[in-house]
Amino acid sequence: MSEPDVIKLGAGTVPFGHGFVHSDAFKALFQEGMELVEDTAAYLDGQGRLDSKRLPREGVIAYATESMRLTTRLMQIASWLLLQRAVAEGEITPDQAQLENNRVHLTQQDTVTSVEDFEALPPRLKELIGLATRIHARILHLERLMSEPDPGPVAPAPNPVAAQHRLLEQVFGGH
Repeated sequence: MSEPDVIKLGAGTVPFGHGFVHSDAFKALFQEGMELVEDTAAYLDGQGRLDSKRLPREGVIAYATESMRLTTRLMQIASWLLLQRAVAEGEITPDQAQLENNRVHLTQQDTVTSVEDFEALPPRLKELIGLATRIHARILHLERLMSEPDPGPVAPAPNPVAAQHRLLEQVFGGH
């Protein structure tokens, strides 16, 4: 038996994205993301309106800015999650999802609100911003992993034992 018969690396590999969208980890991420969208909408339409009315003028501006930034981030998250679920359910191909992702364009958003103004925001809004920022960062990381080209089969690393075995066969003539 030769070394290639024993070790076959890279045979039958599945691209990360294909496997991920069918995983329990994706289902959990989808659930988490969609619950965050619902929780945020409920807050902004309910208690958030009351909270914003209690803020001073500078706080109202910061509240409006950060709630818009939060809403934009959550729309990107929801769009990405729904596209990946469509891939998992066979409604669209991964290539079609990538074309749609290019239109949505997940972006890293910088905060322009000062630390002082951010700290003055209602605690629930700050909590929602933190949760959305974390899930957004995870999705950006996953998107990078999923959009990397498939490197194809990985060449097996040289087997040092097999190399030594070949040297011994050369020296002793294969006896």
